[in-house]
Amino acid sequence: MESITDFAKYLQSFFTDCLAGERGVSRHTVRSYRDVFILLVDYMKDEKKIPADKLKMEDLTREVILSFLNWLQDKRGCGISTRNQRFAAIRAFFGYLQYKDPARMSQWQSVRSIRLKRAGKSSVSYLTIDGIKCLLEQIPAETRNGRRDLALLSLLYDSGARVQELVDLTPSSLRLYKPYIVELSGKGMKKRIVPLQEKQTELLRAYIKEFGLDQPSMNMHPLFFNSWGEKLTGAGVTYILLKYARIAKIVKPELIPEKISPHVLRHSKAMHLLQGGVNLVYIRDILGHVSIQTTEIYARADSKLKQEALKNAYADVIDKEPSWVKDPKLKVFLKNLA
Repeated sequence: MESITDFAKYLQSFFTDCLAGERGVSRHTVRSYRDVFILLVDYMKDEKKIPADKLKMEDLTREVILSFLNWLQDKRGCGISTRNQRFAAIRAFFGYLQYKDPARMSQWQSVRSIRLKRAGKSSVSYLTIDGIKCLLEQIPAETRNGRRDLALLSLLYDSGARVQELVDLTPSSLRLYKPYIVELSGKGMKKRIVPLQEKQTELLRAYIKEFGLDQPSMNMHPLFFNSWGEKLTGAGVTYILLKYARIAKIVKPELIPEKISPHVLRHSKAMHLLQGGVNLVYIRDILGHVSIQTTEIYARADSKLKQEALKNAYADVIDKEPSWVKDPKLKVFLKNLA
């Protein structure tokens, strides 16, 4: 019988005793951390030729973790912010080990001393309203899966939800009579109410009826699911989005950016609310941001809005006829100065 490695023992303890027990983190955090260590185990197996059942803590040196982070960027195409988020989970694990196994404190601190990679501030990527229309128009409403995809992607945009918030929805999360709302469960298990457009609720009512979700027994079933009845994953939603984005890119390339993700639809909703004159405070509440400072990125990103603000601020100054135009003597005097 094979013995359990120290890595397996410590990792299980980290998830059960530390994250779930002591810190009581949300299931979103647990899921995010889990995905990081799945990637790490895959990396060690594929790149370092160490299978999961043989992986030990002594294999996870500072150099190996740095190599893993670079692999995330170079091979998997992760951005700097994603790389840093992945490392935050690893850093938390090694922080836990400082108290669990202080005899190897220097190894744990060596890994924790890796610095976060600095990234320049990138502009917010979003679709125009015409871009959103073009994207949704590519979904075939005459097919069953097409109608599901239309309900899914239009709800993702209309609610401004994070992709994980969307896949966690059940029929009980919706109120499809006035006032139309969806209840989203965000970071830290914080719930928020987001209003929906009437057209959106029409799509959802038809979808729920067609897919048998209008039965009382299906009230807590995943709202969006695959052919096996299992809840869609974030990767599944991304796959659906990219499928139609590729078609839309061919139809109207100027409207669809090169890179698109579910989060781009969230950005798009925020920008359209802002451009429609909705106060940043309300946008913050709709998106579930903790701080208004996070929401302000949309105001900084919209150059058209900046131009309009400047135009309105200085309209009176610009439109006023200069005083010297009304005074011919002063006008002659100023001309003579030249």
